[in-house]
Amino acid sequence: MIALSVAKIAEILDGTAHQVDVSVIVNDLVTDSRQAVAGAMFIAIRGENVDGHDFAASAINNGALVVLAGRELDVPCIVVSDPVLALGALARWVRETKLSCKVIAITGSSGKTSTKDLLAQVLVTAGSTVAAVGSFNTEVGVPLTILRADEATQFLVLEMGMRGAGHLTYLAEIAAPDIAAIINIGSAHVGVVGTQEMVARAKGEIIATLPSNGIAILNRDDAMVMEQAARTVARVVTCGESVGSDIRATDVRLDDQARPSFTLVIEDLSVPVVLRYHGRHFVSNALIAAGIAYSLGVNIETIAMALRAATPASKWRMEVHQLPRGITLINDAYNANPESVRAAIDTLAAMAAGRRTWIVLGEMRELGARSDAEHTTIGAYAAKNGIDQLMCIGEGARPALLGVSEGAATNTTWFADSSGAISALESGLAPGDVVLIKASRSIGLDVVASALMQLGAA
Repeated sequence: MIALSVAKIAEILDGTAHQVDVSVIVNDLVTDSRQAVAGAMFIAIRGENVDGHDFAASAINNGALVVLAGRELDVPCIVVSDPVLALGALARWVRETKLSCKVIAITGSSGKTSTKDLLAQVLVTAGSTVAAVGSFNTEVGVPLTILRADEATQFLVLEMGMRGAGHLTYLAEIAAPDIAAIINIGSAHVGVVGTQEMVARAKGEIIATLPSNGIAILNRDDAMVMEQAARTVARVVTCGESVGSDIRATDVRLDDQARPSFTLVIEDLSVPVVLRYHGRHFVSNALIAAGIAYSLGVNIETIAMALRAATPASKWRMEVHQLPRGITLINDAYNANPESVRAAIDTLAAMAAGRRTWIVLGEMRELGARSDAEHTTIGAYAAKNGIDQLMCIGEGARPALLGVSEGAATNTTWFADSSGAISALESGLAPGDVVLIKASRSIGLDVVASALMQLGAA
């Protein structure tokens, strides 16, 4: 972070300093009072269930110098009208006046975090790189990531989530990206914005804000992504397996662990790539990362070498664990939408190679009126792909059972909560089984994966 005095922060934000020495220097930002350290500014955010202002005193006691607050407090603070908007304004000021790095913004319905992680591991070979931690992709996470950069940063990699029309425009105005990428357009957030076409429109905001000297990186294999190309004045670089892609993968293959290999083709150059990630869908993510890196001047050999060495950096995304008795656990419990669940099922089937397969499915959220139908379709997809056991948890996932036709080879079970599912798995898993855990983050199926891991460690 670029260190700033309390006085300067108050000036930038048109805030009022209260009970604080304005000459003191802030060199860290936190939104969790428990993480406050000496030199930090605590951002007091009022959420749906918790108000950060209630923890301001705790943050100061833990070492924070000052609190960015929405009201006057009896602790050192800078008072602004809205701490979240103020955080964005501070990030925008730093981006505009202090940073000389190239800024990259990535969005998509699925695969944002994995693509961001892949790209960061490529760019770090070329220069000092700051990337979002985990899924820091909101109006809080994006500014916090920007503010982690300093004068020495050469590449700043941002992940941007979308929660409605105008949201990505807001984030892009803060970040002013030089390069923006759209990975894919899927069903995620249909329940928030209305239709998949409206999702595409909202996602397209990220390239609509690019300047004429910017670069838009688009997935050529996704028609809805390519429809957004007309909205940007920036140069468009396409990535995909389709003929005509600027950054292309050919000869895609999977090994016995569903890890993909392919030939990376850029212009008249080609190099082999073998990924350490499990799942064919990671080829698309790798191509987007390659397209961004190549546009930034990284040569194809360096890109391929970095992709070969890259490992998953964010938890609960196609994590593969080998448990006792030869049981394989695929923990993909961080998030779920119809497209990512189908990709995970494909990976499960490829990895099983004749072994018994389980999918433990929780609800896919934010699908609106399409929710029941989408879950039913997923159940049918699991049966079509020969999944042996479909275990659904919670009322939201229950319609998936309807997708398995009578007489299908797929066995189905349903549990109201995770505890019943854990008990059934502990008694039902047999040597050699392969089990996939998949649900939207808010469902919390990571507890199922954790329980199986603990069982394996016992």
